[in-house]
Amino acid sequence: MNHEFLEKNVGALIVLILVAVSFGGAVEILPMVFERAAAKPIETLKPLPAVQLEGRDVYIREGCHVCHTQMVRALQFETQRYGHYSVAGEDAYEHPFLWGSKRTGPDLARVGGRYSDAWHAAHLADPRSVVPNSNMPAYPWLFENELTGEDTAKKMEVLRTLGVPYTDEQIAGAQQAVAGTTEADALIAYLQSLGIDMRNYQGGGR
Repeated sequence: MNHEFLEKNVGALIVLILVAVSFGGAVEILPMVFERAAAKPIETLKPLPAVQLEGRDVYIREGCHVCHTQMVRALQFETQRYGHYSVAGEDAYEHPFLWGSKRTGPDLARVGGRYSDAWHAAHLADPRSVVPNSNMPAYPWLFENELTGEDTAKKMEVLRTLGVPYTDEQIAGAQQAVAGTTEADALIAYLQSLGIDMRNYQGGGR
């Protein structure tokens, strides 16, 4: 098959392009699908409790993941700043996972426990009160909106079908755990959880 034939037959060219792309994609993707060890949860990994789970949804809804990655790369300058590089096993229960490459703000994969709840609250209410050069917008409505928790149990049930090991007790108590919590408090609880499982794994799970 020569180039002249392909140049004059758009249909054949499209088919061959699709074959090439499909083959290349299969070579890249299929090994990861069947490599179960790569997605095996680290020993210390726990599912997010109800409040943190709702906080994660607030985090996604407000677009926080658009400006902040949760992926520390295996580069010296990154591990020196953020801590241990990210591994697949620490995000085995994430649906969807929030890795990425866009950093308008700093990476948050290891932010849990680095700042107090009060600092996070001030940062959400008025970012420049704690980081003068910040270009992050304020989120005052998060302190006014309260969660009802009416859908939290359903979320947990769906996640359980995807392999997240929520117990019946956790699901049954989800609404009560969440009801009356402000979105700001839920988001802060989620932020304080980031990187803790990996830190525990490094400290005693190996």
